[in-house]
Amino acid sequence: MNCTQCGAETSIESVYCPKCGHRLDSSSDEPKTAGQTPEVEQPNSPAEQFRERLSPGGPTRDDPETDIWEGGYSPKAMIGTWVGIALVTLIGLIVVATYSKTGTWWTIFLLTAVVLWGGGFLCLMYRKWSAHYRLTSQRFFHRSGLLRRVTDRIEVIDMDDIAFEQGLIERMVGVGTIKITSSDRTHPVLDLPGIDHVAEVCEEIDVARRAERIRRGVHIESV
Repeated sequence: MNCTQCGAETSIESVYCPKCGHRLDSSSDEPKTAGQTPEVEQPNSPAEQFRERLSPGGPTRDDPETDIWEGGYSPKAMIGTWVGIALVTLIGLIVVATYSKTGTWWTIFLLTAVVLWGGGFLCLMYRKWSAHYRLTSQRFFHRSGLLRRVTDRIEVIDMDDIAFEQGLIERMVGVGTIKITSSDRTHPVLDLPGIDHVAEVCEEIDVARRAERIRRGVHIESV
């Protein structure tokens, strides 16, 4: 072999060049091949990065919590009730106008109409003011009560099933009741009546549920 410093011929067993004293086994002084580039550490594959993120002590992904939907009881959900009250009022008016000959029946009719319409209005106000819902990317908040307000929350990842149901008139106006089944011990089954655009809201909740489970690395099919 030859010395890389002076080119003198040396034996294989030699550690230093007998001519110039250069150390022959020094890897730092070996000449670099023309065009050779230093090795660059390649990043881990996506699967390896995903497993590293889920491993204990590994880096975690903490996405910010964002609002997705907010709403409550829609007045359109009582259209069927208003139609029923209107029919009862109309029938009562026809009967009283046809057969009544005294003012007593008119008084009874008017009082009945006031009770029906006033009761319907009070029922609408109570349902509208006593229920409020808010969906974020990680949690679902539901608030109930008028004088005594109770606010509870369900982790989106704990939701197991999202469904909705509609009556005949509700399908015509686009409202319905959403039913959320979850592993939450306080509300394992939560009903949300009178939700406007019920199909779209139900889909938003389900999309948020699936996205949160994917974000945390939970297989949707296994839960």
